[in-house]
Amino acid sequence: MNKPITVAICGCGNRGLEAYAPFALKYPDKMKVVAGADIKPERLRMLRERFDVPEEMCFASDLELLAQPRLADVMIVATQDRLHIRPAMAALEKGYHLLLEKPISSSLDECIALREKAHECGRAVVVCHVLRYTKFYSVLEKLLREGAVGKLQTIDAMEHVAYWHFAHSYVRGNWRREDESSPMILAKCCHDMDIIRWLAGSKCRSVQSFGSLDWFRAENAPQGSAERCLDCGVKDACPYDAEKIYITNKASGFRSIGPRWPGNVLVDRPTEEALYDHLRHGPYGRCVYHCDNDVCDRQTVSMEFENGVLATFTVSAFTEACYRYVRVTGTMGDIEGNLDDNILKIHRFGEPEEVIDIGRIIEEYAGHGGGDFGMLHYLCDLLESGDTRGLTGIDASVESHLMGLAAEISRHDGGKTVLLSDIDHG
Repeated sequence: MNKPITVAICGCGNRGLEAYAPFALKYPDKMKVVAGADIKPERLRMLRERFDVPEEMCFASDLELLAQPRLADVMIVATQDRLHIRPAMAALEKGYHLLLEKPISSSLDECIALREKAHECGRAVVVCHVLRYTKFYSVLEKLLREGAVGKLQTIDAMEHVAYWHFAHSYVRGNWRREDESSPMILAKCCHDMDIIRWLAGSKCRSVQSFGSLDWFRAENAPQGSAERCLDCGVKDACPYDAEKIYITNKASGFRSIGPRWPGNVLVDRPTEEALYDHLRHGPYGRCVYHCDNDVCDRQTVSMEFENGVLATFTVSAFTEACYRYVRVTGTMGDIEGNLDDNILKIHRFGEPEEVIDIGRIIEEYAGHGGGDFGMLHYLCDLLESGDTRGLTGIDASVESHLMGLAAEISRHDGGKTVLLSDIDHG
């Protein structure tokens, strides 16, 4: 690459500023952050401080940023779910390539409209289905294409959200309500719909789904609980206690992990004092049984693909750890593994088990098993090649969004079977 690609960031929150932008610091020969927009002045200050972006290139909204002439090669759209389409459409019209945070939209019409706009403008749209860029899933996909266990028959996948992660994001947090964000099958699991579609190697024909919000409801609140965790008389026995999750929990608490996610969602520059202040007054200090959440806390999806592959997917809030598990079966064997261990176990019928230790990818900021930075390497190489299709391009991504939207239609209609051909009118 002769010079780094330049990027403007629309939405300088946890994904835009914390997950993707640091790639430019680690690989300055590949990417440079030159502009950004966010409604929070503190986030713009962080953009200036960390990435040396001039003040005149920092804007208070996507509208201000997109009113300028094109400022970069790529626009990273990392706003909240329901705010993706407006800047994405405008950026394409300005001539930007797009790195678009998932989900594209919770609206089928908007997903299809963006697909058409990308084709019309001839720009690359890479949707942030980061799992495809991990070594774990790319090795698994290669094994399946090579026939390592014969003809693929079934895929069983499960996402263990982890109780504290679910409480943070889907009970207290930004993705707790469908009308403000997206159904959980899109907000959290369009990653999984995409990876299942990729592993299956075929378009999905039909979907059936069941799911509901079962536990995080007022009627399940323990006797003696309060509206806020810090005021609660039974907090010591509650694993969802906000003080535990944000202060003392070894996996997520400030005392163990410092000023990182999830604490940096509560306050831009976390300190223990600032976090306690938020727990007293902010939304993340609320009791999980007394929030205004409405998204599912467990859901299952069954899928049939055009090539005959069958798949199931389960997502659950009620797990100790946060990881993804997958098991595939073929006519000559099966493969299983989980992304957290980065190990695949191959069982060829009648032969000893083969273990593939993919190895951990240890990179600060490189989340999702290395997929975040893997995707950004891919984006740089894609633009250098002049191609616009991409591994997680707009066409592939709309397919997996259709799967998620079909699952929601099915779930709301008692689990009826939904044919994807009946809802894709693009």
